[in-house]
Amino acid sequence: MTQLKGDRQLENVVPLKQKALRINLNKHTYGTFAEIGAGQETVRHFFRAGGASGTIAKAMSAYDKNFSDAIYGNEKDGRYVTESRLKKMLHYEIDLMEDRLSRDKHPDKRFFSYANTVTTIDFVKRFKGHGWVGIKFQLDPLEEYNEIVLHVRFRQTDSKLQQETLGMLGVNLIYGAFYLHDKPKELLKSFYDHIDKDTIEIDMVNFSGARFMYVDNRLMSLHLVKNGMTEAVMFGPDGNNLLPAQVLFKKNILALRGSYRPVTKVNMEILEESKKMFFAEKRVKEENTRIIFEITLHNLRAEGKINERDFLDRAELLCSLGQTVMITNFQEYYKLVDYFSEFTKSRMGLAMGVYNLIQIFDEKYYRNISGGVLEAFGKLFYKDLKIYLYPLKDNKTGEIITSENLKVHPRMKELYKYFKYNGRILDIEKYDSDILEVFSRNVFKMIAKGEDGWEEMLPEGVPKIIKDQRLFGYSKRNRQRN
Repeated sequence: MTQLKGDRQLENVVPLKQKALRINLNKHTYGTFAEIGAGQETVRHFFRAGGASGTIAKAMSAYDKNFSDAIYGNEKDGRYVTESRLKKMLHYEIDLMEDRLSRDKHPDKRFFSYANTVTTIDFVKRFKGHGWVGIKFQLDPLEEYNEIVLHVRFRQTDSKLQQETLGMLGVNLIYGAFYLHDKPKELLKSFYDHIDKDTIEIDMVNFSGARFMYVDNRLMSLHLVKNGMTEAVMFGPDGNNLLPAQVLFKKNILALRGSYRPVTKVNMEILEESKKMFFAEKRVKEENTRIIFEITLHNLRAEGKINERDFLDRAELLCSLGQTVMITNFQEYYKLVDYFSEFTKSRMGLAMGVYNLIQIFDEKYYRNISGGVLEAFGKLFYKDLKIYLYPLKDNKTGEIITSENLKVHPRMKELYKYFKYNGRILDIEKYDSDILEVFSRNVFKMIAKGEDGWEEMLPEGVPKIIKDQRLFGYSKRNRQRN
């Protein structure tokens, strides 16, 4: 059986024309289309499908900035391809529908507003373009509106192809909103119906409204990476997904990779000490810095497949601690740094333990790239990057291993020395020796088995969160016992 991108079987994918026609023939569905930056590619599908007069109340493109401002209001930052602009468009068009179409005359109509604001590839093909796409819609005339908002990055190098891809995405979004809203994971996959994943990237999506109260946007964010729709996603302490490009643009970045299953005293000590060292750098300003807790997809698959409950437990704990979390498909550190470099040229920092640094200098991770380890290290250390290294205690000898005495493969020894003695690798010298043997994996096992003593290994307040919310397998039996 032929399989499409996004793991949707061909026989389950509805043709675009049929999607548009089904919407058009639904006498209860009625709405507006406001498309700016790439023609009116989405509404074109509905016009061509037939029966559009029963669906389309209005279709428009306010390309002139003065016209656009007169309709939707001014943007403080002067930018038009933003989430703020998209939401203003959606809300304005719905308010206009409600104002101009009497509910007395249209008691059974389910109103919707589809909008996009995008910029396609420029003439010199330097920037491929990006945009915001969304829909605000009802599933019952007496209900409040629901919203789906997503951000896309174009990968094609032809503006006409980008426009066509955007049009298909719009049809998929509208159809999914009305007919797949109760299956959000399937809805997410359906965005790529009839679209190759290498043509467009979806790196942020947020669901909101009464019908999506049960949807955890962090989980939807995870599925964007899992489904290959993007390489990295980000969410904030409030649980809502963030646009990485917006958060990281021209910022200093300090990233900490870990399993956080759960967050331990070691994790927080690495954070606090690496922050002090990072902020002491001349080229770093604290107010311009973003702290990122990164979890790789590989880490989440450590036990064979991704456990959604386990992922949400980690997310819940990190969000409760006020942290910004990034989920990536970058097993190798150089890919993470390369990704950050798309958005900033400012100084970056990676905080890690000795074991992680040894892995960076392991040649087996670079066999799949033509330039091997030298290409990878060029991408890693050519950037304005420093590594802050947390020590490791050798279980057999009791020796404290730092950058001064760690051992790498003999072939990597001189390369390691080069970066070490050029100030790219710095030891975290202030640490609590009593917690060096605390590892998340051991704490997790103790929690799951109901053993005593794990609370002392975690930062203040974290054990209470785990117990109150029953995270990481903490059971009711354990709750009564402790």
